[in-house]
Amino acid sequence: MAEETKILVLGPTGAIGRHIVWASVKAGHPTFTLVRKNAVAIPKPTLITAANPEMLSCFLQGDINDHASLVKAIKQVDVVICAAGRLLIEDQVKIIAAIKEAGNVKKFFPSEFGLDVDRHDALEPVREVFEEKAKIRRLVEEAGIPYTYLCCHAFTGYFMRNLSQLDTTVPPRDKVYIQGDGNVKGAYITEADVGTYTVKAAADSRTLNKAFHIRLPKNYLTFNEVVSLWEKKIGKTLERIYVPEEKVIEQIKG
Repeated sequence: MAEETKILVLGPTGAIGRHIVWASVKAGHPTFTLVRKNAVAIPKPTLITAANPEMLSCFLQGDINDHASLVKAIKQVDVVICAAGRLLIEDQVKIIAAIKEAGNVKKFFPSEFGLDVDRHDALEPVREVFEEKAKIRRLVEEAGIPYTYLCCHAFTGYFMRNLSQLDTTVPPRDKVYIQGDGNVKGAYITEADVGTYTVKAAADSRTLNKAFHIRLPKNYLTFNEVVSLWEKKIGKTLERIYVPEEKVIEQIKG
């Protein structure tokens, strides 16, 4: 794929979409976003707008529910990245149809940005979400659309802001509840880095028709290790309360 890649981001104002837009613009790719009429513009970093005004993203008027405008937008780009939220996962069938009709897309990123939905043993209600995403994968493959499935695992902005503690928005300073024994490793990544690596994957031919996992070595940690890092930062040892796996499953089902 050419060094300069024309990228269309769908869902550009969301928690992940805006980071993908910014990363694409910063990397120098012609960047397009599809926005409804009268939609609020995406705020852009001062660094980018001041230093590189020619790199501002191009706002295309349209809607994923408007097939004609969607096809028109897709025909202008090489890569389509969907960062739509949970409630719009199934609406990606409309994007697939538009990409199929346009016939020019070199790579499509369906909205995933989590665990690999073809490799999991999740319980409900998460299992239902994974199955919806897996269904979209199969439709993409059946349509013969070139793809990349982006698996970035756990967002630090979501899981680390409170160390995954319920009913609080800040990390604990006295005691911390840990599910299971806390020794299972997980991959953590900032939302900004998700944007950066998504754009890198978009322009890299090695990710074509593959599930691309972002797993930074220093951010691949057990929860016990995460807690230890927090304790070191605040200079205090927390009381660790371990919740047995059976109890966790019971709470999920209850």
